[in-house]
Amino acid sequence: MFFKQFFDEDTWTFTYFLADELSQEAVIIDPVKGQIEHYLNLINDMGVTLKYALETHVHADHITAGGLLRNNLGTLTGVGAACGAECADIQISSGDILTFGGNEQIRVIGTPGHTPGSVSFYWRDRVFTGDSLFIGGCGRVDFQGGDAGELYDSITTQLFTLPDETLVYPGHDYQGNEVSSIGQERRHNSRLVDKSRAQFIDLMNNLNLPHPKYIDQAVPANKVCGLDDSERQDAKVNAIATGNSAQTMVLDARQQICEISVGQAEIEMQQCDALVVIDVREENEFVLGHINQAIHIPRGVLEFKLQNINKLADKMTPVLLYCGSGARSALASVALQQLGYGKVMSLAGGYKAWSLK
Repeated sequence: MFFKQFFDEDTWTFTYFLADELSQEAVIIDPVKGQIEHYLNLINDMGVTLKYALETHVHADHITAGGLLRNNLGTLTGVGAACGAECADIQISSGDILTFGGNEQIRVIGTPGHTPGSVSFYWRDRVFTGDSLFIGGCGRVDFQGGDAGELYDSITTQLFTLPDETLVYPGHDYQGNEVSSIGQERRHNSRLVDKSRAQFIDLMNNLNLPHPKYIDQAVPANKVCGLDDSERQDAKVNAIATGNSAQTMVLDARQQICEISVGQAEIEMQQCDALVVIDVREENEFVLGHINQAIHIPRGVLEFKLQNINKLADKMTPVLLYCGSGARSALASVALQQLGYGKVMSLAGGYKAWSLK
Protein backbone atom coordinates (compact mmCIF):
# COMPACT_ATOMS: atom_id res chain seq x y z
CA MET A 1 0.00 0.00 0.00
CA PHE A 2 1.03 3.57 -0.72
CA PHE A 3 0.18 6.36 1.74
CA LYS A 4 0.91 10.07 1.40
CA GLN A 5 0.03 13.07 3.57
CA PHE A 6 -0.27 16.41 1.75
CA PHE A 7 -0.21 19.77 3.54
CA ASP A 8 -1.71 23.02 2.24
CA GLU A 9 0.23 25.87 3.86
CA ASP A 10 -2.37 28.53 3.09
CA THR A 11 -5.14 26.81 5.10
CA TRP A 12 -3.08 24.45 7.30
CA THR A 13 -5.05 21.56 5.82
CA PHE A 14 -3.96 17.92 5.63
CA THR A 15 -5.05 15.75 2.70
CA TYR A 16 -4.53 11.99 2.64
CA PHE A 17 -3.92 9.75 -0.36
CA LEU A 18 -4.21 5.95 -0.11
CA ALA A 19 -3.41 3.66 -3.02
CA ASP A 20 -3.33 -0.09 -3.53
CA GLU A 21 -0.48 -0.50 -6.00
CA LEU A 22 -1.53 -4.03 -6.97
CA SER A 23 -5.10 -3.23 -7.98
CA GLN A 24 -4.13 0.37 -8.90
CA GLU A 25 -7.10 1.86 -7.05
CA ALA A 26 -6.79 4.90 -4.80
CA VAL A 27 -8.73 7.12 -2.40
CA ILE A 28 -8.18 10.74 -1.39
CA ILE A 29 -9.51 12.33 1.82
CA ASP A 30 -10.18 16.08 2.18
CA PRO A 31 -8.54 17.26 -1.08
CA VAL A 32 -7.84 21.01 -1.42
CA LYS A 33 -8.70 22.71 -4.69
CA GLY A 34 -5.52 24.77 -4.78
CA GLN A 35 -3.49 21.54 -4.75
CA ILE A 36 -5.30 19.85 -7.66
CA GLU A 37 -2.28 19.73 -9.95
CA HIS A 38 -0.21 17.90 -7.32
CA TYR A 39 -2.91 15.24 -7.00
CA LEU A 40 -3.30 14.82 -10.76
CA ASN A 41 0.45 14.55 -11.25
CA LEU A 42 0.73 11.86 -8.56
CA ILE A 43 -2.22 9.92 -9.96
CA ASN A 44 -0.80 10.11 -13.49
CA ASP A 45 2.69 9.15 -12.34
CA MET A 46 1.41 6.14 -10.39
CA GLY A 47 -1.04 5.08 -13.09
CA VAL A 48 -3.81 4.51 -10.52
CA THR A 49 -7.56 5.04 -10.72
CA LEU A 50 -8.90 7.41 -8.06
CA LYS A 51 -12.06 5.65 -6.91
CA TYR A 52 -13.23 8.00 -4.12
CA ALA A 53 -12.72 11.61 -3.05
CA LEU A 54 -14.03 11.67 0.52
CA GLU A 55 -14.79 14.62 2.79
CA THR A 56 -14.82 14.54 6.57
CA HIS A 57 -17.34 17.45 6.45
CA VAL A 58 -18.29 20.57 4.48
CA HIS A 59 -15.22 22.69 5.13
CA ALA A 60 -15.23 26.38 6.07
CA ASP A 61 -11.51 27.04 5.63
CA HIS A 62 -10.77 25.75 2.13
CA ILE A 63 -12.53 24.75 -1.07
CA THR A 64 -12.56 21.07 -1.89
CA ALA A 65 -11.03 19.57 -5.03
CA GLY A 66 -13.58 16.74 -4.97
CA GLY A 67 -15.72 18.09 -7.79
CA LEU A 68 -12.72 18.78 -10.01
CA LEU A 69 -11.41 15.26 -9.42
CA ARG A 70 -14.81 13.91 -10.43
CA ASN A 71 -14.81 16.08 -13.56
CA ASN A 72 -11.29 15.06 -14.50
CA LEU A 73 -11.16 11.42 -13.49
CA GLY A 74 -14.69 10.13 -12.99
CA THR A 75 -13.98 9.87 -9.25
CA LEU A 76 -16.94 9.32 -6.92
CA THR A 77 -17.35 12.05 -4.30
CA GLY A 78 -18.52 11.21 -0.79
CA VAL A 79 -19.78 13.60 1.91
CA GLY A 80 -21.65 13.02 5.17
CA ALA A 81 -25.39 12.76 4.56
CA ALA A 82 -26.15 15.48 7.12
CA CYS A 83 -23.77 17.99 5.48
CA GLY A 84 -26.24 19.25 2.87
CA ALA A 85 -23.90 18.70 -0.09
CA GLU A 86 -26.42 17.22 -2.49
CA CYS A 87 -23.85 17.29 -5.29
CA ALA A 88 -21.96 14.34 -3.79
CA ASP A 89 -22.30 10.95 -5.46
CA ILE A 90 -22.37 9.18 -2.09
CA GLN A 91 -24.23 10.48 0.94
CA ILE A 92 -22.14 8.87 3.65
CA SER A 93 -23.62 7.52 6.89
CA SER A 94 -21.99 6.21 10.06
CA GLY A 95 -21.22 2.51 9.76
CA ASP A 96 -20.81 2.57 5.98
CA ILE A 97 -17.94 0.50 4.58
CA LEU A 98 -16.18 1.85 1.50
CA THR A 99 -14.03 -0.67 -0.35
CA PHE A 100 -11.16 -0.17 -2.76
CA GLY A 101 -8.23 -2.16 -4.01
CA GLY A 102 -10.01 -5.48 -3.67
CA ASN A 103 -9.68 -6.09 0.07
CA GLU A 104 -9.15 -2.61 1.47
CA GLN A 105 -11.96 -1.24 3.65
CA ILE A 106 -12.61 2.21 5.06
CA ARG A 107 -15.17 2.31 7.87
CA VAL A 108 -17.16 5.48 8.38
CA ILE A 109 -17.49 6.66 11.99
CA GLY A 110 -20.09 9.35 12.64
CA THR A 111 -18.40 12.12 14.64
CA PRO A 112 -20.84 15.06 14.62
CA GLY A 113 -20.19 18.15 16.68
CA HIS A 114 -17.87 20.36 14.65
CA THR A 115 -20.68 20.17 12.07
CA PRO A 116 -23.79 17.96 12.15
CA GLY A 117 -22.48 15.86 9.25
CA SER A 118 -18.88 15.40 10.35
CA VAL A 119 -17.46 11.88 9.95
CA SER A 120 -14.12 10.18 10.50
CA PHE A 121 -12.60 7.45 8.33
CA TYR A 122 -11.05 4.37 9.95
CA TRP A 123 -8.62 2.43 7.78
CA ARG A 124 -6.23 -0.28 8.90
CA ASP A 125 -4.31 1.12 11.89
CA ARG A 126 -5.28 4.76 11.48
CA VAL A 127 -8.22 7.12 11.69
CA PHE A 128 -8.69 10.31 9.68
CA THR A 129 -10.56 12.63 12.03
CA GLY A 130 -11.06 15.82 10.01
CA ASP A 131 -11.93 18.66 12.39
CA SER A 132 -13.45 16.40 15.03
CA LEU A 133 -10.15 15.63 16.76
CA PHE A 134 -6.85 17.49 16.37
CA ILE A 135 -3.46 16.74 17.88
CA GLY A 136 -3.85 18.26 21.33
CA GLY A 137 -7.18 19.88 20.49
CA CYS A 138 -10.39 19.63 18.49
CA GLY A 139 -12.44 21.58 15.99
CA ARG A 140 -14.54 24.56 16.98
CA VAL A 141 -18.35 24.47 17.29
CA ASP A 142 -19.44 28.09 16.88
CA PHE A 143 -20.79 27.97 13.30
CA GLN A 144 -22.34 25.57 10.75
CA GLY A 145 -24.63 24.08 13.38
CA GLY A 146 -21.80 22.98 15.65
CA ASP A 147 -22.66 21.41 19.00
CA ALA A 148 -20.11 21.06 21.81
CA GLY A 149 -22.03 18.29 23.58
CA GLU A 150 -22.22 16.23 20.39
CA LEU A 151 -18.52 16.75 19.77
CA TYR A 152 -17.64 15.59 23.30
CA ASP A 153 -19.76 12.46 22.80
CA SER A 154 -18.24 11.79 19.38
CA ILE A 155 -14.70 11.99 20.69
CA THR A 156 -15.20 10.13 23.97
CA THR A 157 -17.63 7.40 22.86
CA GLN A 158 -16.48 6.87 19.26
CA LEU A 159 -12.87 7.91 18.72
CA PHE A 160 -11.49 7.27 22.20
CA THR A 161 -12.88 3.74 22.18
CA LEU A 162 -10.57 2.79 19.31
CA PRO A 163 -7.35 0.93 20.27
CA ASP A 164 -4.74 3.18 21.88
CA GLU A 165 -2.22 2.42 19.15
CA THR A 166 -4.55 3.71 16.42
CA LEU A 167 -2.81 6.53 14.56
CA VAL A 168 -4.66 9.85 14.47
CA TYR A 169 -4.39 11.87 11.26
CA PRO A 170 -6.30 15.16 11.70
CA GLY A 171 -7.70 17.59 9.15
CA HIS A 172 -5.44 20.43 10.33
CA ASP A 173 -2.51 21.17 12.54
CA TYR A 174 -1.19 24.61 13.45
CA GLN A 175 1.89 23.55 15.47
CA GLY A 176 3.93 21.54 12.96
CA ASN A 177 2.65 18.11 14.08
CA GLU A 178 1.72 15.41 11.57
CA VAL A 179 0.36 12.40 13.47
CA SER A 180 -0.69 11.35 16.95
CA SER A 181 -2.41 8.30 18.44
CA ILE A 182 -5.67 7.62 20.22
CA GLY A 183 -3.79 6.74 23.41
CA GLN A 184 -1.82 9.98 23.32
CA GLU A 185 -4.92 12.10 22.72
CA ARG A 186 -6.97 10.33 25.36
CA ARG A 187 -4.24 10.96 27.95
CA HIS A 188 -2.90 14.38 26.91
CA ASN A 189 -5.41 16.31 24.76
CA SER A 190 -5.77 19.61 26.67
CA ARG A 191 -9.33 20.21 25.50
CA LEU A 192 -10.55 16.97 27.06
CA VAL A 193 -8.27 15.65 29.80
CA ASP A 194 -9.85 15.91 33.27
CA LYS A 195 -12.88 17.75 31.89
CA SER A 196 -16.47 16.74 32.37
CA ARG A 197 -18.93 17.04 29.52
CA ALA A 198 -20.30 20.26 31.05
CA GLN A 199 -16.81 21.74 31.43
CA PHE A 200 -15.97 20.88 27.83
CA ILE A 201 -19.19 22.51 26.60
CA ASP A 202 -18.45 25.65 28.57
CA LEU A 203 -14.89 25.81 27.23
CA MET A 204 -15.91 25.27 23.61
CA ASN A 205 -18.74 27.79 23.74
CA ASN A 206 -16.40 30.52 24.97
CA LEU A 207 -13.36 30.25 22.69
CA ASN A 208 -14.22 33.52 20.90
CA LEU A 209 -12.12 32.71 17.84
CA PRO A 210 -12.19 34.77 14.63
CA HIS A 211 -14.02 33.11 11.74
CA PRO A 212 -11.90 31.35 9.10
CA LYS A 213 -10.79 33.83 6.44
CA TYR A 214 -12.35 31.84 3.56
CA ILE A 215 -15.63 30.88 5.25
CA ASP A 216 -17.85 33.03 3.03
CA GLN A 217 -16.42 31.46 -0.12
CA ALA A 218 -15.70 27.96 1.13
CA VAL A 219 -18.99 26.86 2.68
CA PRO A 220 -21.25 27.64 -0.32
CA ALA A 221 -18.63 26.33 -2.75
CA ASN A 222 -18.25 23.05 -0.86
CA LYS A 223 -21.99 22.47 -0.91
CA VAL A 224 -21.62 22.18 -4.70
CA CYS A 225 -18.47 20.02 -4.45
CA GLY A 226 -16.15 23.00 -4.88
CA LEU A 227 -17.17 23.73 -8.47
CA ASP A 228 -17.60 27.18 -9.99
CA ASP A 229 -20.02 27.88 -12.87
CA SER A 230 -17.66 26.73 -15.61
CA GLU A 231 -16.72 23.58 -13.74
CA ARG A 232 -20.37 22.75 -13.17
CA GLN A 233 -20.79 23.03 -16.93
CA ASP A 234 -18.10 20.37 -17.28
CA ALA A 235 -19.98 18.27 -14.74
CA LYS A 236 -23.14 18.57 -16.86
CA VAL A 237 -21.18 17.38 -19.88
CA ASN A 238 -20.04 14.38 -17.86
CA ALA A 239 -23.59 13.61 -16.74
CA ILE A 240 -25.05 13.86 -20.24
CA ALA A 241 -22.24 11.82 -21.70
CA THR A 242 -22.47 9.07 -19.11
CA GLY A 243 -26.20 8.80 -18.46
CA ASN A 244 -25.69 10.55 -15.10
CA SER A 245 -23.08 8.02 -13.92
CA ALA A 246 -20.28 10.60 -14.14
CA GLN A 247 -17.76 7.88 -14.91
CA THR A 248 -17.82 5.91 -18.13
CA MET A 249 -17.56 8.11 -21.22
CA VAL A 250 -15.20 10.79 -19.91
CA LEU A 251 -13.12 8.13 -18.15
CA ASP A 252 -12.99 6.12 -21.39
CA ALA A 253 -11.95 9.26 -23.26
CA ARG A 254 -9.07 9.83 -20.89
CA GLN A 255 -7.82 6.32 -21.53
CA GLN A 256 -7.65 7.04 -25.25
CA ILE A 257 -5.88 10.40 -25.20
CA CYS A 258 -2.71 12.09 -24.02
CA GLU A 259 -3.35 14.24 -20.95
CA ILE A 260 -0.54 16.54 -19.86
CA SER A 261 0.00 18.64 -16.76
CA VAL A 262 0.30 22.42 -16.64
CA GLY A 263 4.07 22.10 -16.33
CA GLN A 264 4.27 19.86 -19.38
CA ALA A 265 2.00 22.24 -21.32
CA GLU A 266 4.31 25.16 -20.58
CA ILE A 267 7.27 23.18 -21.93
CA GLU A 268 5.33 22.30 -25.10
CA MET A 269 4.46 25.96 -25.64
CA GLN A 270 8.05 27.06 -25.19
CA GLN A 271 9.61 24.38 -27.36
CA CYS A 272 7.08 23.84 -30.14
CA ASP A 273 6.33 26.86 -32.36
CA ALA A 274 3.84 24.84 -34.38
CA LEU A 275 1.65 24.01 -31.38
CA VAL A 276 -1.99 25.09 -31.73
CA VAL A 277 -3.76 25.77 -28.41
CA ILE A 278 -7.56 25.60 -28.52
CA ASP A 279 -9.95 26.71 -25.76
CA VAL A 280 -13.16 24.66 -26.10
CA ARG A 281 -15.16 26.49 -23.40
CA GLU A 282 -18.14 28.74 -24.02
CA GLU A 283 -17.76 32.45 -24.86
CA ASN A 284 -18.77 33.65 -21.39
CA GLU A 285 -16.01 31.50 -19.86
CA PHE A 286 -13.36 32.49 -22.40
CA VAL A 287 -13.77 36.24 -21.87
CA LEU A 288 -13.18 35.89 -18.13
CA GLY A 289 -9.68 34.57 -18.73
CA HIS A 290 -7.77 32.27 -21.09
CA ILE A 291 -4.30 31.14 -22.13
CA ASN A 292 -2.76 33.97 -24.14
CA GLN A 293 -2.08 32.11 -27.37
CA ALA A 294 -5.32 30.13 -27.36
CA ILE A 295 -7.78 30.06 -30.23
CA HIS A 296 -11.38 30.01 -29.02
CA ILE A 297 -13.59 27.29 -30.54
CA PRO A 298 -16.44 26.02 -28.32
CA ARG A 299 -16.67 22.25 -28.06
CA GLY A 300 -20.08 22.17 -29.75
CA VAL A 301 -18.74 23.57 -33.04
CA LEU A 302 -15.16 22.32 -32.90
CA GLU A 303 -15.40 19.80 -35.73
CA PHE A 304 -17.00 22.39 -38.02
CA LYS A 305 -14.53 25.22 -37.31
CA LEU A 306 -11.25 23.34 -37.68
CA GLN A 307 -11.15 24.00 -41.42
CA ASN A 308 -10.78 27.72 -40.67
CA ILE A 309 -7.41 27.17 -38.96
CA ASN A 310 -4.71 27.11 -41.61
CA LYS A 311 -2.14 25.45 -39.35
CA LEU A 312 -4.43 22.45 -38.94
CA ALA A 313 -4.46 21.65 -42.63
CA ASP A 314 -1.59 19.33 -41.69
CA LYS A 315 -3.13 16.75 -39.37
CA MET A 316 0.23 16.04 -37.76
CA THR A 317 0.33 19.55 -36.30
CA PRO A 318 0.42 19.25 -32.49
CA VAL A 319 -2.79 20.44 -30.80
CA LEU A 320 -3.40 21.22 -27.13
CA LEU A 321 -7.05 21.42 -26.03
CA TYR A 322 -8.32 22.74 -22.73
CA CYS A 323 -11.64 23.55 -21.04
CA GLY A 324 -12.69 24.49 -17.52
CA SER A 325 -11.32 21.44 -15.75
CA GLY A 326 -10.56 18.75 -18.31
CA ALA A 327 -13.80 16.90 -19.14
CA ARG A 328 -14.87 18.71 -22.32
CA SER A 329 -11.33 18.80 -23.66
CA ALA A 330 -10.98 15.04 -23.13
CA LEU A 331 -14.07 14.39 -25.24
CA ALA A 332 -12.90 16.93 -27.82
CA SER A 333 -9.49 15.22 -28.00
CA VAL A 334 -11.14 11.92 -28.87
CA ALA A 335 -13.15 13.68 -31.58
CA LEU A 336 -9.99 15.16 -33.13
CA GLN A 337 -8.24 11.81 -33.05
CA GLN A 338 -11.20 10.25 -34.82
CA LEU A 339 -10.84 12.94 -37.51
CA GLY A 340 -7.27 11.82 -38.08
CA TYR A 341 -5.26 14.30 -36.02
CA GLY A 342 -2.19 12.50 -34.80
CA LYS A 343 -0.74 14.74 -32.07
CA VAL A 344 -3.58 15.75 -29.77
CA MET A 345 -3.15 16.61 -26.08
CA SER A 346 -5.60 17.61 -23.36
CA LEU A 347 -4.69 19.83 -20.41
CA ALA A 348 -5.30 17.96 -17.14
CA GLY A 349 -7.23 20.19 -14.77
CA GLY A 350 -8.09 22.64 -17.54
CA TYR A 351 -7.92 26.40 -17.26
CA LYS A 352 -8.60 26.18 -13.53
CA ALA A 353 -5.32 24.30 -13.03
CA TRP A 354 -3.54 26.71 -15.38
CA SER A 355 -4.76 29.76 -13.46
CA LEU A 356 -3.44 28.30 -10.19
CA LYS A 357 0.12 27.76 -11.43
